[in-house]
Amino acid sequence: MHILVLHGVNLNLFGRRDPAQYGTATLKDINHALDSLAKELNATTEQFQTNHEGSMVERIHQVLEQDVDAVVINAGAWTHYSYAIADALAVLSVPVVEVHMSNVHAREPFRHESVLARVCAGSVCGFGVMSYLLGFRAAYALASEARRSS
Repeated sequence: MHILVLHGVNLNLFGRRDPAQYGTATLKDINHALDSLAKELNATTEQFQTNHEGSMVERIHQVLEQDVDAVVINAGAWTHYSYAIADALAVLSVPVVEVHMSNVHAREPFRHESVLARVCAGSVCGFGVMSYLLGFRAAYALASEARRSS
């Protein structure tokens, strides 16, 4: 089982960017926790972060040619307006789970809307680093279920 984790715009600044909202864990800390969870589940993971929307779209396109069983994505601010990322995700036949460190529904009104939601199996938000781990577990379970039924 291989799960791709995508980190979007500004997420390379975790640990320094608004610790009241996002905590003090760095992206390296998050990726380490994901690696540990993948090992626990006997899965593999790869993480990718970019601040360039086109690079994110291209990385999503690459999933079509790779042995990826599920995708976990925290698109950051792109969540709220990137139809390009939503369209790229819509082409995938593997489960996609959206995650957010903060509780986007308790924040500014523009953060309440996700243009990615329609192409994702579900969303986890508001639990800090645990959002990633819960999202990863959900993606793993969905991919496992898909394997059993095919």
